[in-house]
Amino acid sequence: MALHFELVTPAQLVRSEDVHMVVVPGTEGEFGVLEGHAPFMSTIRDGALKIYKSANAAPEEIMIQGGFAEVGDAGITVLAEHVAG
Repeated sequence: MALHFELVTPAQLVRSEDVHMVVVPGTEGEFGVLEGHAPFMSTIRDGALKIYKSANAAPEEIMIQGGFAEVGDAGITVLAEHVAG
């Protein structure tokens, strides 16, 4: 079982893949999302988006700036104003 994850900027789709977990730098604090998470939306702050490919994997970090995250039945979509790199 896997969580579908998409990272999008106004200019392009940066990532679209199935992962184990994503940790998002929310404005109210970091939150982790696994498959089956309850639907919700959150604004995000500048910081490191952490992507875990499997349960035991070290996270890949992508620096993002601003935007929001939406968790739904299809997975998680992070709409960032800017992605470093």
